[in-house]
Amino acid sequence: MSGAGSHQPIGLTIGSVVFAGGGTGGHIFPALAIAEAIGALPEGQSIRRVMIGSDKDLDRALLKAATERGELENTAGIPARPFGVRPKQAWRLISTWGTCVRETRMLLRDERERTNTPPVLVAMGGYVRAAPVKAALAEKCPVVLVNLDAVHGKANRWIAARAGRRLAVGRAAGQFEPLASEPINSIVRAALHDRPTPKAARQQFGLDPDRPTLLITGGSQGARTINAFITKYAGEHATRLLESGWQILHQIGADDVETVGALYAHVGVRAECRPFLDDIAAARSAADARVCRAGAGTVAEAWATATPSLFLPYPFHKDAHQRVNAAMLTDRGAGMLGDDRIETEANLALNGPLLDELLHNTGGRERIRDMLAALGPADGAETVARAVTAMLG
Repeated sequence: MSGAGSHQPIGLTIGSVVFAGGGTGGHIFPALAIAEAIGALPEGQSIRRVMIGSDKDLDRALLKAATERGELENTAGIPARPFGVRPKQAWRLISTWGTCVRETRMLLRDERERTNTPPVLVAMGGYVRAAPVKAALAEKCPVVLVNLDAVHGKANRWIAARAGRRLAVGRAAGQFEPLASEPINSIVRAALHDRPTPKAARQQFGLDPDRPTLLITGGSQGARTINAFITKYAGEHATRLLESGWQILHQIGADDVETVGALYAHVGVRAECRPFLDDIAAARSAADARVCRAGAGTVAEAWATATPSLFLPYPFHKDAHQRVNAAMLTDRGAGMLGDDRIETEANLALNGPLLDELLHNTGGRERIRDMLAALGPADGAETVARAVTAMLG
């Protein structure tokens, strides 16, 4: 188990909140948003905030940065592996399960000793959370489930039956019945509520501060089907994009930055390509429109920043939960819902007209912004922070 150390002396804390989740940035950022909200509470400086992620490089990097910013007092990386029915996947899960439970139990015991009270374990998203929940139950620590996706997976249903408190974003709250669940609004980082101006944000990324900007994100690790669709679209519509002034900020993933950047350059479309956009607030502020997946965090960001978005849900989830996530907005006219057909030409035929509408119908974008604003504040992080800290002791 890897740890990032501690900033608080023993004896000065009233309790610990331990978040469990990871595997992608979309599972980590909501936990960091709640940790940040805990720190902003009157008693926040007396509460230790700890997070257990996976042992993947992305998790390590994000949690290390959060610790350096003072948002977490300690972190750990466990060798958790995704659930799967294939023999190789099942073996990886079984072979690491015991280690994950034992290492989490050690961490929970350490937190209990530091504060003289059982820590509260908050189960977030991703495959990391199941083993820590098992460990928390064995250590008799309170468990809180924070459900972000509109469709519950097997792990969340298992955790829900064992959690002392269940909080779920939007319409997902009713799906745990007959167990009681509390509805909350979307969870986002505080920085999204206090963003730089669009001009300053575009300058930060080396873009023209006065030109409309299309933000492309396929998740924290990029999405090759979206990359291929957008570059093909840019090639076929380069003249119109140039005439209307659009430029592109594209989070691509580590493997395709040079290739995609060269494609934009070849067709003459101004674009800034990054493997990862670590300044979420600036990237969202720079955007007049966005093409993206529909993970819970991505949908929450569109809500919080009132960014007109074309959602292309991840096409390989059997339960299609990203499509249901997006529907929370698109059913209310607060976004556009496409369909990732995987093949580039099929995506161009189906989603190209939707992107045309998003980019070139100014009135349509304004209507989407109005509908997003009507949803109310994206204050789920603050709600969870209050609920979790109330359980300490």
